[in-house]
Amino acid sequence: MCHQDRDGDTDNTSSPPPKTTTHNDPFPWHLGAYDAHCHPTDTMSSLCPSSFAALRTRVLAIMATRSQDQQLVADVAAEHGIKHANPYSGSSESDSTAKSCKVVPAFGWHPWFSYQLYDDTVANPTYNYKPSSTDNDDASAEEDARINHYRAVLSPTPNDRSFLSSLPTPTPLSSLLSSTREYLTRFPLALVGEVGLDKGFRLPQQRLPDDDAYSRDESITPGGREGRLLSPFRVQMQHQQAILKAQLRLAGEMGRAVSVHGVQAHGVLYDTIAACWKGHEKKVLSRRDKKRIAPGAEESSDDDDGDEDEASSGNDGSKAKKKKKKQNIGGKPFPPRICLHSYSGSADMLRQWFHPAVPSTIYASFSTGVNMGNAGGKDKLAAVVRAVPDDRILVESDMHAAGEEAEALLEEMYRFVCEVKGWGLEQGVERIGGNFWRFVYG
Repeated sequence: MCHQDRDGDTDNTSSPPPKTTTHNDPFPWHLGAYDAHCHPTDTMSSLCPSSFAALRTRVLAIMATRSQDQQLVADVAAEHGIKHANPYSGSSESDSTAKSCKVVPAFGWHPWFSYQLYDDTVANPTYNYKPSSTDNDDASAEEDARINHYRAVLSPTPNDRSFLSSLPTPTPLSSLLSSTREYLTRFPLALVGEVGLDKGFRLPQQRLPDDDAYSRDESITPGGREGRLLSPFRVQMQHQQAILKAQLRLAGEMGRAVSVHGVQAHGVLYDTIAACWKGHEKKVLSRRDKKRIAPGAEESSDDDDGDEDEASSGNDGSKAKKKKKKQNIGGKPFPPRICLHSYSGSADMLRQWFHPAVPSTIYASFSTGVNMGNAGGKDKLAAVVRAVPDDRILVESDMHAAGEEAEALLEEMYRFVCEVKGWGLEQGVERIGGNFWRFVYG
């Protein structure tokens, strides 16, 4: 879903050379390989029973992106989703089903399709059509309202009425949030995703009714680009930010992890998300302050609810505190965990995400298609991988179909990360698996 050119300068962070090479070792699929971000519902035929049974990947984190695939993700999760979880066992199912691929669903609205939403929570929404039972020109009035919405959220402002009329009637943001909340409630392990910001994306051109040169591929889920040329129109960043913030707040409310897309927008993406956690930053103690605190006492300084927990703990403070902390995992205006999917910025830009004051637990995942797609991609990626803490790195395919190609790309990235990190292949696969479960469960 994110195979586009990305920005960010190469970082020259130095690191000890890898201690172990892995390119000749058999890949240990039996230990569990986890695809932290993929889109196989774009090609539903790749998820047929026989194809699904042949998958070697332990878990697929399947992202929804637009109106056409939300229910598809839910349907796949209903049949193949993880139901009885043990996040640190390496398998979340009984021994009899441990070898079959499972699904962690993610529900969200991708920035590429954010123009199809309007914020109905503001005083003057960009789409303000109200049907009238007495107005014979309702169809014309609705079209005018739709055109006005797209002129308000696209840049440069489109003037081609034919193009604007071809775009769908926008969906109210409140409706999206309501349906996403229902999906998250139905699937307690579900993530919020794919969401984010994208400065590079341009809308596809309209498809002309008499275009005999174009024949739609019926195997691909509707709603994507589908081979069309690109128009000059982009979604205004302010609109993208409003859609993103609303979904981040929902993730915080429900205590769910988020998979975040960022293309040519690394700085504004960080600023947008950081605005959600403003006032909730962790307290960072100076060295002098740390020396003044008794050993172990500083552990509670990062807990926002620490005073309240201890006050209610009575004589059994430890157990009560842990219980209360678990109960209060949600209810904040920002997600508890965030994965920077196919992160393509520099190592220098990455460091702000891992600052100790950041209250969300940040992960970074990498895919062969996005992160190695350009000349010099491996050199840049190696520096970034080294900058990611060992317990915060994930691997993904970002593929539109499940199967051999996606698994080959997943394996390639696993091997690359292990070599850069200096991990043995089995050690690295196990470590990344543990990271995946902590991302999903906390």
